[in-house]
Amino acid sequence: MSYILVPIMVILVIMVVISLVRGIAAFLKGTKEDLERDPDATGPTPNQVLQNKMMFNRIKYQAAAVLVCALLLALSR
Repeated sequence: MSYILVPIMVILVIMVVISLVRGIAAFLKGTKEDLERDPDATGPTPNQVLQNKMMFNRIKYQAAAVLVCALLLALSR
């Protein structure tokens, strides 16, 4: 069973890192746009929506990785 769970864990960790990097990139790009944005504009910008989506994905993948890690620990005993 660990032969299946370990690759899944590696894939989830890679997905966490990708989501984190994309979220940080959207944040940096969004910060520049926020400084240049009209102060009367309302609602989130597309970059803010992307940043929120990426950070939610990161949390999702981290939770899945924690569950896989817990399964590995439970099966190793």
